[in-house]
Amino acid sequence: MQFDDVILGRRSIRGYKPDPVPRALIEEIIGLAMRAPSSMNTQPWNFYVITGEPLDRIRAGNTERNLAGIPHSREFRTGQGFTGQHRDRQVGVAKQLFAAMGIARDDKEMRQDWVMRGFRQFDAPVCVIVTYDRVLDGSDDTPFDCGAVTTALVNAAWSRGLGAVINSQGIMQSPVVRQYAGIADDQVIMKSVALGWPDESFPANAVVSHRKTVAEATVFVGFDD
Repeated sequence: MQFDDVILGRRSIRGYKPDPVPRALIEEIIGLAMRAPSSMNTQPWNFYVITGEPLDRIRAGNTERNLAGIPHSREFRTGQGFTGQHRDRQVGVAKQLFAAMGIARDDKEMRQDWVMRGFRQFDAPVCVIVTYDRVLDGSDDTPFDCGAVTTALVNAAWSRGLGAVINSQGIMQSPVVRQYAGIADDQVIMKSVALGWPDESFPANAVVSHRKTVAEATVFVGFDD
């Protein structure tokens, strides 16, 4: 694909075929992603790529703990809930997804099932856990850099025909993730990425979220009108 095709065509994929993804292809994608810039070339990121039985165990553990009401234990700071226009955008994309999936506002069972899909990594055949070196915990640059490499990863995946969605639900029960992914103590769990071959028959995969315009997001200074 051309660069513009990747950027303009990529969508968040929430429904996957069960087909396995070759390890060599994942290594290629991560290699491309790691060309992302980082502050002073610190490259704070690491990746745990999980499939098969270990991923099934993480899915089951996440689901059981959440249904049991065990509090979330995300390791990277979560901040405050969204308000104002940011909350409006969050609700807006949820409405798009629910409409695509035919989930009615008062259908509590279907809405709960949708939430559980997130904790199951959307049933993708592969999960990539993005971590950063604990010695850098508290650095302002580190989360910025990890965001850059994660964005590069999902774009590289799309360029190779793979779909992905960045999410936090799959890491909200961090003890489960640590246990079955074998995450080292010197790492902080930051994000997870569901990865696999898109199921084009899954309605939510066709959703394209609404975006701000350049005019809304940008201030030009010193340019001639």
